[in-house]
Amino acid sequence: MNGARRLAGATVVLAVLAIPPWLLTTLTRAHLPGWPTSTQLRDWLTDPLTPATLTTGLIAVAWLLWLGMTYTVTVTAARRLRAGARWVRHLPLPTPWQAAATSIAGAAALTTAHTPTTHPPNPPTPVTADELQHPSDTPQTERGGVVVPGGWLPDDTAHHIAAAAALVWLRRRRAHQPGQPDTNATQLTPLPATITAVQAVIADQPPPPTATTGAMQAPLPPAGIRLAGDGADHAARGLLVTRLLTALRDPTDTTPVIITSNTLTRLLPSVAETVATIPGLHVIDTLEHAAVLLPASRTSSTADRRIPSLVMTAGPATAAPPDLPGARVVTLDAGAPLPTWRVDRHGHTVDHQTGQPRPRMCVLDGTAAADLLAVLAQPATEVLDPAASVPARPVDRAQAKIPRQSSRVTPPTPRQPTETTATAIRLRVLGRPALHIDSNEVTIRRSAALQILVFLAVHPDGATTTQLVQALWPGLPAHTVTGRLYTTLSDLRSTIRATTADPMVVHTEGRYHLDPRADVDLWRLQAAAHHSATTDAPGSWQAVIDAYTGDLAAGHTWPWIDPPREATRRLALDAHTTAAAAQTDPHERLRLLQAAIRIDPYNQQLHQLAADQLNALGDSAAAADLLHTHRQRLRLAGILDQPMITAR
Repeated sequence: MNGARRLAGATVVLAVLAIPPWLLTTLTRAHLPGWPTSTQLRDWLTDPLTPATLTTGLIAVAWLLWLGMTYTVTVTAARRLRAGARWVRHLPLPTPWQAAATSIAGAAALTTAHTPTTHPPNPPTPVTADELQHPSDTPQTERGGVVVPGGWLPDDTAHHIAAAAALVWLRRRRAHQPGQPDTNATQLTPLPATITAVQAVIADQPPPPTATTGAMQAPLPPAGIRLAGDGADHAARGLLVTRLLTALRDPTDTTPVIITSNTLTRLLPSVAETVATIPGLHVIDTLEHAAVLLPASRTSSTADRRIPSLVMTAGPATAAPPDLPGARVVTLDAGAPLPTWRVDRHGHTVDHQTGQPRPRMCVLDGTAAADLLAVLAQPATEVLDPAASVPARPVDRAQAKIPRQSSRVTPPTPRQPTETTATAIRLRVLGRPALHIDSNEVTIRRSAALQILVFLAVHPDGATTTQLVQALWPGLPAHTVTGRLYTTLSDLRSTIRATTADPMVVHTEGRYHLDPRADVDLWRLQAAAHHSATTDAPGSWQAVIDAYTGDLAAGHTWPWIDPPREATRRLALDAHTTAAAAQTDPHERLRLLQAAIRIDPYNQQLHQLAADQLNALGDSAAAADLLHTHRQRLRLAGILDQPMITAR
């Protein structure tokens, strides 16, 4: 019945479209002999209302009505065709298992006799949104883990790596000495690419509820295991990194990993010289030396509650020493008499004896493992001697200036707006980022677009397409997300164009950059700091204090943001410290130091200077409370593993 109605409707539509032009052509042919001549036009201008002109006008109106009707029918048909195409494109398709089951059922139907039933078939299982997603959108995430260049990490391990990266920046903030020349260029060095890739993946993910302390996620047999297969070395590196995270979270466990020197050389030749700075990693020559280290970890009454130590070896073929209680031996030796687990390069594990699958293991290649170990290493130069704290040095108030830092970038010279570009465009990146045009805040719909604005503010010389892609989506091949960048930039430009004709993001000579005529608060701060570092004008540091209104992109955890955020914070700390050193009023000096502590409550030198000032004012109790609060904050952050400053 539906088919008959549709056929009748299509016939009527075709008749309506075909019959009117046929009738008009047949009946009006005599009234439209051709295009009018000049004589006919002059006659029409002289006497327009003649029977011939009225007939011609009616014929023209009839043709226009037919054309309007044809346009309406064509547009309606096109819309229905597009809707049908979208329906076909999103039509749920059967999964491979369903296709296989259908084939088997069809074969059974052809080879066996059966009684036909009238039950309708089950609808196919619809494809989920994750299955329809483009592969380049989320290539780093898998169920229960995170894919990084060179390996796979369980979710809890990835979150512990991100926490370890945050501790690196807290230790750097603690060790910085405001007001002193920056002689250690590594203090602002970005973390390795594998770390930023992990941070990018889990930036918006809550920690898994089952996260423990970074322990080995695969339960090992009491006697240990032998790893074999293509992913054996990768799994060994994963166990090493995962177990060392326990030492970071639980410093009381002093012997988490013992590894023979030949195994370390095989797995991580690039870090053999820096193992002394990795907490909890002990390198031995032979397995017999492991027994000397293990008793220290068994003397505590809480030894039974500790995670067993990990002993790693690669050979030669020897039986595991029998006197290693409280340890799990993991060996790569093909002749070791231990249960064997075969591991592929993706971490999938099978018990070689029983053929049963085992929990998926963290797997890392040499580069990825070295990158992750970089966040666990603690440079020896980081520890500050309390007696070596630099006191407030005498400063000539007339020539006080902020010391020049090697990491500072000279900001671009702002250009005055011309008559044709009088729109006031202000970008605020200190504190909560916001774009204002003529005092009205512009709503940035895409988070990536806001990130691009802040990134270009940090890099006034601009950035290439590759640099932007690598910053926004680290760990992904650039060619897979370049289209996403262009879409984000197009949307950002459309948003700005709806408010002003002046461009905000300009593309010249293969680089994207902000319009130098824009008012960017970060540029004003950098200009004030540059002026203070290169001039003897008294009080020039006050302009830096006034220009700093908050952390760079406060509240955002973008993987690339930590180095420029810390560099910007240090501009304000240097300004406050220099201003305090130039003060003759002790109360004003203390106020400036306290303001600096509010900017960075983790800095050790600031707390020592403020405590010294409180002691000088006769308030030793307040000095002790200040240092105690600082010590408690470091303990809560997990970096109270170094000598602390004390009241003097």
